[in-house]
Amino acid sequence: MHQLPETFKSRMKQYLNKDYESFIKTYEQSHTQGLRVNTLKLTTDQFLSLSPFHLQVVPWTAEGFYYQEEDRPGKHPYHAAGLYYIQEPSAMAVTEVLDPQPGEKILDLSAAPGGKSTHIVTKMKDKGLLVANEIHPTRVKALSENLERFGAKHILVTNESPNHLAKIFPEYFDRILVDAPCSGEGMFRKNPEAIAEWSESHVQYCAIRQQDILDEAQKMLKPGGTLVYSTCTFAPEENEGTIARFIDKYPQFEIEPIPDTLAGLFKSGEPKWVENDDSSKLQFTLRLWPHHIQGEGHFIAKLRKKESTVEATFKPMKVKSLPEAVQYYRSFAKEHLSEVAEGIFHSFGDHLYLVPDGLPDLKGIKVERLGLHLGELKKKRFEPSHALAMALSKNHVRQFLPLNLEQAEKYLRGETLQVESNQTGWTLVTIDAYPLGWGKISNHQLKNHYPKGLRWK
Repeated sequence: MHQLPETFKSRMKQYLNKDYESFIKTYEQSHTQGLRVNTLKLTTDQFLSLSPFHLQVVPWTAEGFYYQEEDRPGKHPYHAAGLYYIQEPSAMAVTEVLDPQPGEKILDLSAAPGGKSTHIVTKMKDKGLLVANEIHPTRVKALSENLERFGAKHILVTNESPNHLAKIFPEYFDRILVDAPCSGEGMFRKNPEAIAEWSESHVQYCAIRQQDILDEAQKMLKPGGTLVYSTCTFAPEENEGTIARFIDKYPQFEIEPIPDTLAGLFKSGEPKWVENDDSSKLQFTLRLWPHHIQGEGHFIAKLRKKESTVEATFKPMKVKSLPEAVQYYRSFAKEHLSEVAEGIFHSFGDHLYLVPDGLPDLKGIKVERLGLHLGELKKKRFEPSHALAMALSKNHVRQFLPLNLEQAEKYLRGETLQVESNQTGWTLVTIDAYPLGWGKISNHQLKNHYPKGLRWK
């Protein structure tokens, strides 16, 4: 049994009444564990035909599955190949409510470590633009790595404050996800550290911070666009209360009902838990309770922007590419790839990127990843990036090297491998036809190019 703060228990008893006993008993159980299939790389049926894990379907996400603790999917090469993302099952419902569509411009404002961003990019079929932002510098690197492993190309990963982004992207996005920093009550089973950090004053602090974030987020949404707000807490001050205050401040927004196919799986929000003159539509929000579903605690609200709130003007991005880098990339691609990727090339120093169309001027913005990193120009030669490898399949390359499970684990540890292949030069290293990274073969020896920062211990 988790040692919960007495104040938290008394608050929940006051809110839940007769439901309290069944709620509190969930803390005697283990937290739920799930993974979500990367449909950019394979279908769920293809994954199930490969999977060595004990899986059960998550009812609200076609690509989501519960797994058992002994499966340890994070330690399998399929994880390094980006075939799935390990994600708490309740969190999967948030992107289902957001309902991203291919070709749209979407912002995930508080995105690290990337669970919802990787879900969004698969729903978009990697068409359009996903801006995945994280304000904390130490967390944005993991966000970028997770999107890279998924093979995402039409992305911009930024390390910025919401108010700074709002100046660059006025009324730019079709959909925005605000997965707000919160007191984390819904994650107490999964993250006991959140219990130690909890206090009523922390709940109040989070509610103020969430309002500040929403103040900036609303500026970046197009009229007619969708804003989804979510937390992983039970506190009404951070959930129904935050939404009630927001709607009161911005009458251009309205709470939208969530389709019954999804909303019918969960409980409605609780208007009676907050003081508001017009709280009736708060019943359209969702609460995910651990005593009603197989998952942790979440809150979700879907809002629509009815009309403009800001002046929307922005300058287009100035693209500049190093001609020599483009030339050497094309030479590499003609020799090693089945087709040469074309589009908008952009250089940062000797690094070459393929960037999404329609970006505003990003001057002054801290950018962690812009589009697809193709590689780097090194001493009159082009060295392909790990991101390029993860965005390819065996059909995109002239040669690939399939590894068995034992060989794949050695490769992921950074070891040099002896191979029977007669190939030479750059090759895409795969497991069951899915890319793990690059290698270079010479004299039946595979020189390992798996990034040192990602290597297994």
